[in-house]
Amino acid sequence: MDLKALYREVIMDHYKNPKNKGLVNDETYFTVHLNNPTCGDDITVQLLVKDGIIKDMRHQGIGCSICCSSASVASVTLIGKTLSEGLKTINEFYELIKGNPFNEKLLDGDALAYQTVHQFPARVKCATLGWKAFEQAILVKDKEISNG
Repeated sequence: MDLKALYREVIMDHYKNPKNKGLVNDETYFTVHLNNPTCGDDITVQLLVKDGIIKDMRHQGIGCSICCSSASVASVTLIGKTLSEGLKTINEFYELIKGNPFNEKLLDGDALAYQTVHQFPARVKCATLGWKAFEQAILVKDKEISNG
């Protein structure tokens, strides 16, 4: 199987069988909603942080396979990291999406399936929407912790 076919398989698996999908009714989770009005992608994410560690990430939304699968991959990639590690990993994902070199020690696994997205500029927003929502949530929680 060639690499592009493998990447398509990973993306479709996360689209059809998303990880960490479904929001919870729990006020300890921080919620962010983002949408891309140009294509209809719409996502809400939730973040649970304890002791500076990302303990859980949830997502729910509608959109294309790239958007929805990418949110699933983001949650799998970021759970268990510190807030700082999470932000660094998100930035490495953005580099990967742009087709730039990225730190493979920070970003690996299923996230690599999006390496060719930069070849389709219209899909970049799709692939990053969930990551941007999680990034906003992490930044808020990081600021809360920093301000004590």
